[in-house]
Amino acid sequence: MIAEKPKEQAKRSSAAIGEFIRDQRQQAQVSMRQLARLAGVSNPYLSQIERGLRKPSAEILQQIAKGLRISAEQLYVHAGFLEFRDGNQELVGAILGDQDLGERQKQVLLDIYESFRRENAQARAEAGTTDVEPVAAE
Repeated sequence: MIAEKPKEQAKRSSAAIGEFIRDQRQQAQVSMRQLARLAGVSNPYLSQIERGLRKPSAEILQQIAKGLRISAEQLYVHAGFLEFRDGNQELVGAILGDQDLGERQKQVLLDIYESFRRENAQARAEAGTTDVEPVAAE
């Protein structure tokens, strides 16, 4: 059935991010209870995330990333919230983790950021330089 495909994709995505979080937690030698406390979530909720039963929001992923001391963007990419992007990863992570912005607002900001980066790269390529100087708006 066609209607089941998005559900299947969501389950695979949830399982993938859960597995990635579990792997990162184990590599960091942090117990599930410790990570739950550091991330400000309940132990059962974190367990459900790791088992792929729940897909966490961008805000929860940011809290988990802080608890694991890894980049929130890594989690966003694995969760399917974000394609890998060049540029300032801290800026991208800050936008995605801002709880005062809606998901649509975050995406618009990231799209604008990417368009400025492309515009500047194109201008540098046309000028035959690799300078990082931003292009002035016309």
